[in-house]
Amino acid sequence: MTETQVTIKADSKAARKIMIRRIAATAILTAMAVLLMYLEIPLPFMPVFLKFDFAELPALIGAFALGPVWAVVIELLKNLIHLPVTQTMGIGELSNFVTGVIYVVTAGLIYKKIRTRKGAAISMVASTIALAVIAIPVNAFITLPLYASAMGFSTEAIIGKCAEVNPLVKDKLSLLLAVFVPFNLFKGIVVGLITFFVYKPISKLINKTYDETHDVKKVKA
Repeated sequence: MTETQVTIKADSKAARKIMIRRIAATAILTAMAVLLMYLEIPLPFMPVFLKFDFAELPALIGAFALGPVWAVVIELLKNLIHLPVTQTMGIGELSNFVTGVIYVVTAGLIYKKIRTRKGAAISMVASTIALAVIAIPVNAFITLPLYASAMGFSTEAIIGKCAEVNPLVKDKLSLLLAVFVPFNLFKGIVVGLITFFVYKPISKLINKTYDETHDVKKVKA
């Protein structure tokens, strides 16, 4: 066997190890996210179909440790696993997936370029803003129409139900600005703050996991 063949074989073996580690880490983080999805917390002035949970926390850590693509996989798997117990005919899971992807991909892409605590802070601020802003058209043109169609309610009826718990809601625009924007800002800030404060003790693990799932040379070593 030539030296080139040996190198190719070693690289292939290292690549398989990387994939196995990525899958194992993704499975662990997905399991954590699924468990956290069940710990739903109702928030003041929020309609019953909007409940806060910490399921984005493992996905965000996955974005830092594995990269944004694998964070998307975590978001997809946790929502697919949650589908059998859905109370929203899958609409809540679809919305959770879309908004979750916005959040973790934005953070993951920035952190990929700036792999420091400062970079983590910047990525979480940017991802929270992106979540709050992009979620407006997502909820306006996807979530609300789907809820109205699936539940047999008109959009006006949904607005009326939301107005019962939040007096600021008067129409569709105020629903988006007084309910969905604050909810997503709160979610992004809380998850981001928790991640930021635990970043230092787990940063070595995050960076080690990233290196071991991306750098063939380090895996071979």
